[in-house]
Amino acid sequence: SGRTQFKVIIKALSPKEVTRIYTPRPLDRNDGTFLMRYRMYGSVKKGLKIEILYGDQHVAQSPYILKGPVYHEYCDCPEEDPEIWQNVMSCPSQEPQITKDFISFPTIDLQRLLKEIPAKFSQTRGAIVHYTILDNHIYRRSLGKYTDFKMFSDEMILSLARKVRLPDVEFYLNVGDWPVEYRKANDTPGPIPVISWCGSVDSRDIVLPTYDVTHSTLETLRGVTNDLLSIQGNTGPTWENKTEQGLFRGRDSREERLHLVKLSKENPDLLDAGITGYFFFREKEKQLGKVPLMGFFDFFKYKYQVNVDGTVAAYRFPYLLLGDSLVLKQDSQYYEHFYIGLKPWKHYVPVKRNLEDLLEKIKWAKENDEEARKIAKEGQLMARELLQPHRLYCYYYKVLQKYAKHQASKPEIRDGMELVPQPDDRDSVCSCHRKKPLREDL
Repeated sequence: SGRTQFKVIIKALSPKEVTRIYTPRPLDRNDGTFLMRYRMYGSVKKGLKIEILYGDQHVAQSPYILKGPVYHEYCDCPEEDPEIWQNVMSCPSQEPQITKDFISFPTIDLQRLLKEIPAKFSQTRGAIVHYTILDNHIYRRSLGKYTDFKMFSDEMILSLARKVRLPDVEFYLNVGDWPVEYRKANDTPGPIPVISWCGSVDSRDIVLPTYDVTHSTLETLRGVTNDLLSIQGNTGPTWENKTEQGLFRGRDSREERLHLVKLSKENPDLLDAGITGYFFFREKEKQLGKVPLMGFFDFFKYKYQVNVDGTVAAYRFPYLLLGDSLVLKQDSQYYEHFYIGLKPWKHYVPVKRNLEDLLEKIKWAKENDEEARKIAKEGQLMARELLQPHRLYCYYYKVLQKYAKHQASKPEIRDGMELVPQPDDRDSVCSCHRKKPLREDL
């Protein structure tokens, strides 16, 4: 407080081009680094000029020139050459989880999927969406009645298709909570590739970033929800000033969460745990009590964050890692796409499934403050790297690319599929300079 603020000004490079650009204040990550976000409400052909000022002085080699054209989010102007796009995005050459997920599927027989998946999954779970991407247009049909979450997959695939030309591909996406394919590679018949948001050690689903981190990425600067970037500028007091207790808040979606509350009542000096809503174990509310919701930024007033599964993997885990606290993570059979890059005792402190060693681990952290702080920092740095917006786009693209290579036949628009249209964006100028002119335009 009272410190001079950095100021960032972003404007069109050419004075002839006028577009509205929203630039909130930089997010101070409290380690000497700042995050700057901006949202464009129109595209520019020449490029952007980015000025970074401290007081009235240019700093950090300001100004920067971002050569155009630079397109706003809803501008449908894909890069035709995926290699160029991946280089510009600094996509990693390999994603270990993708490599692992496709081992079970050397070839993908679309005819078998068409026969098996609607019969096997759509009635029991009712949360499968059948997609075909052809000529960078997206078509889909819903199988079953629990497919409302397709709005998240629609949104991400449409956003990706506006940025890069996607391969022609046909796949089934499970928009429910649980993984669905439990057959092993040597079973007869073998497993079939279903794409899901969550994996487990005994399932064969191909994993995409969850709808939660995907939506968070797309929502940045658009809504008032927590997102993966705003969390980084709101990590609470410095390490020394955080409350030395483990914290948990959440719904009653797993019995271990109820156990946490009991532990908390017996050991209030070590743990502050409360259930914010009862749905599965309503009969326990009288005994355990209910606590009010807590703003997510307030979590980071506590030094230790307890991460316990919900119905599947707890989708708050990426947010907790990005904070400035030590994450104590329950051992789990479930995982998200980025867990493969994390190591226990390096990026988080592992806790047994039944939580019997949780209090002991909190005591260890209190007695080994410097080491606990180091693990918290390593986890934060790794999450910052793995969960950057461009990495999520790269991941989606690589899954579709890999899947397309393994397809044994051409994808088609099937009966009952509808086109998922790109959002209408008449408000913003979007002339696409990447697209080759059509013959009649020449």
